[in-house]
Amino acid sequence: QVLLVESGGGSVQAGGSLRLSCAASGFPYGSNSMAWFRQAPGKEREGVAALYSGGWTPYHDSVRGRFTISQDNAKTTMYLQMNSLKPEDTAVYYCAAGSYGGVWSSPSNYKYWGQGTQVTVSS
Repeated sequence: QVLLVESGGGSVQAGGSLRLSCAASGFPYGSNSMAWFRQAPGKEREGVAALYSGGWTPYHDSVRGRFTISQDNAKTTMYLQMNSLKPEDTAVYYCAAGSYGGVWSSPSNYKYWGQGTQVTVSS
């Protein structure tokens, strides 16, 4: 059974930084990507960044240059380093895994989801 557990969320002021972690267990061999999504109140869930086994790391335009996705060598923990945070980054952040091979930023492309962690950025 795949289990994804996010941590690292919190409240920061604009311009601050946070690092989110996603601990994965029971991960299916050969799965080709993991990703971070976020969902703000009243908005659809959107892809923030993804990490593919071939090294491709796409980002949402709004976070490119400020956020960095990475993974530990054992491929059991994925990270999202978030710098220069803005109030519009406020959302619940989710990690996702088990891609079906479709568009990286589509929530329907992922089979497994974590429970989410809240990120709040104040101005």
